[in-house]
Amino acid sequence: MFGIGGGELMFIMFIVLMLFGADKVPEIARTMGKAIAQVKNATNDIKSEIQKGVDSNGLDTKSLTDMTGSINAQINKATEDILGDTVTHANKLKEDIEDVTGPVKRQM
Repeated sequence: MFGIGGGELMFIMFIVLMLFGADKVPEIARTMGKAIAQVKNATNDIKSEIQKGVDSNGLDTKSLTDMTGSINAQINKATEDILGDTVTHANKLKEDIEDVTGPVKRQM
């Protein structure tokens, strides 16, 4: 649960109990539970609206997944091509600089 162990959870509960008192802790827990439920409901509403929009446009999620996979593959290939060209140009530039500075270094 969020990377929190049992001892850490007990320590947090102890601090909350000390700060707010025993009479306020149930009220705080109830409020937090309602807030979490509202966030969960809002997330579900957003998911259902997106699904309705996809369905109304005649798209299915499988074709969208395939399209995004294809686009990602094309982006990855373009990135590799750009990086490969950049490395090639950088190595050529390095060789050119070494060719120019080679005689200067030898004279010293």
